[in-house]
Amino acid sequence: MTDQELKQLIESNARAAQAMLDSMAEARQERQELREGMVMLQNAVVQLANVQEGIANLLASLDSDRPTILRKLTAIENKVDRLLQQEQDDNLG
Repeated sequence: MTDQELKQLIESNARAAQAMLDSMAEARQERQELREGMVMLQNAVVQLANVQEGIANLLASLDSDRPTILRKLTAIENKVDRLLQQEQDDNLG
């Protein structure tokens, strides 16, 4: 093998090695970006779970308040009925 051929082989090997190193660095960067994306996704899932828990608590609170609201509405309805009945009785009497 001539010196020129040896030099070309060494240069070719150096380029191949550099390409492999570049590829490895790029793969490492992609893995890091994927890890960061996974962390962001995990954080979003935690936030979603918190929102879901908050909604469940709100719905439970509304369910517990519903009887009180219904009682108040019934009391108002009864009062309106009495007033209407009283007005009818006054008009007839």
